[in-house]
Amino acid sequence: MRNFSTLLKREFTLFWQNKVLRLLFIGAPLLYGILLGYVYGKGKVTDLPIIVVDEDRTEMSAKVLQMFDDNEVLNIASLLYDQNNLSQIAIDEEAVCVVIIPKDFAKMVLTKKYPEIVTIVNASNVLTANYASTALQICLGTLKAGIQMETLRKQGIAESLLATRYEPFKTTFIKKYNRSTNYMYFLWPGVLAAVLQQVLLLGLALAFASEYENGTFKELSKKCPSLLKLMSVKIIPYLIMSFGLWIMYWLFTLWFRIPFYDNLLPLTFVAGIFVISVCFIGILVSILVPNQLKATEILMVIATPSFILSGFTWPLSQMPVWVQAIANCIPLTHFLQAFRVLIIENGTLAQTTAAIWNMVIIGAICGTLSYIALHFKRKSILKEV
Repeated sequence: MRNFSTLLKREFTLFWQNKVLRLLFIGAPLLYGILLGYVYGKGKVTDLPIIVVDEDRTEMSAKVLQMFDDNEVLNIASLLYDQNNLSQIAIDEEAVCVVIIPKDFAKMVLTKKYPEIVTIVNASNVLTANYASTALQICLGTLKAGIQMETLRKQGIAESLLATRYEPFKTTFIKKYNRSTNYMYFLWPGVLAAVLQQVLLLGLALAFASEYENGTFKELSKKCPSLLKLMSVKIIPYLIMSFGLWIMYWLFTLWFRIPFYDNLLPLTFVAGIFVISVCFIGILVSILVPNQLKATEILMVIATPSFILSGFTWPLSQMPVWVQAIANCIPLTHFLQAFRVLIIENGTLAQTTAAIWNMVIIGAICGTLSYIALHFKRKSILKEV
């Protein structure tokens, strides 16, 4: 036991002496947590610049402008009365939408000639395009309903019957979970989980590769003849430090007032399984690749696209089958599925069973391969004179 403790102390010392690794492992989660917290701190998109071309200039078109002004998502950056240099002005104003109210708009509405309000959406940023177009649809839909009801009112329809005359049926949308569509609650935790996976892989890429390069692997093997203990010595320090990062993430939720209070204990359990499975991937590559730089490069190739492939922002079901197969081999995919169920959807631990088992299988396979690879690696090195 004393020997095992000595080896653990040695690992912590090696970690602390590596300034670059120390900076990345501790500094990256801290930096990303603070930076992304403030980037997405507002949570909701508001005051998106739009351009309105009012060729009608009537009381009715003024109502359209007023509705746009009253919507928190929209901000009329420029009001024009013709379409001269419209494209140039849209670029200069960084407008997400251009709304064109045609000439004689009010007159055609009153004579039932069904004029058309043209909306040009700048889809170079899908997020802002969706927010702005949805807000415009709400404003214009409300205006259409108001005009229709006013027309029916002038025709002598009783007030009690207006609501049933202007629409054939009602539509109700109910938002659950992230009701305010807060981007902070949605994206921030997923990115931080990806950062945790990346720093773990980066640290463990050096676990055995550094021993090979420094010529200390033979001495370490003699001090710790048990392969399981040898692997544990390399992994346990990162498990302990990961728990420290997990506490730091939790403190971030308090600082940024993110309401993630429920199911924290089950999520911590799932996070532990996630960290272990990631550690075994890192250990396996570190054993197989005797060069620190190459081991790091290989693990970065795995870690870098993992958030995109995880299905957190783009559904896995919409990806090709072979891409889904790759995504399912990455622990982050399954952890983010469990995170969404437990925290965002307020589900139960039982509903994350599939994700947990997938991470266990990944960890078990990589752990077994690591044990076999380490056995042959130690055997070959100890034979060397």
